[in-house]
Amino acid sequence: MDRMFRVLSFWTGIFTVMFYVGDMINTSILFLAQTVFFLTLGYLKLSERLYMYIFGAYCTIFFIGFTYYTSFLLVPSFGH
Repeated sequence: MDRMFRVLSFWTGIFTVMFYVGDMINTSILFLAQTVFFLTLGYLKLSERLYMYIFGAYCTIFFIGFTYYTSFLLVPSFGH
């Protein structure tokens, strides 16, 4: 499971670079923080159960944040 967190850090690192190149600085900083978080967890050698709990907590926080953003902060656009 520790390898999967390193894989997650690799992909979030790729997204960090792509967002930075696309001049989306705030998003790239957010993904850089996730990259550091996943890379740190990948080398801690925790138990499989704890890795699953951490991933579940991460998914829960993401879904709550995404739902809040799309419900209250995102301005809908109609047409172009």
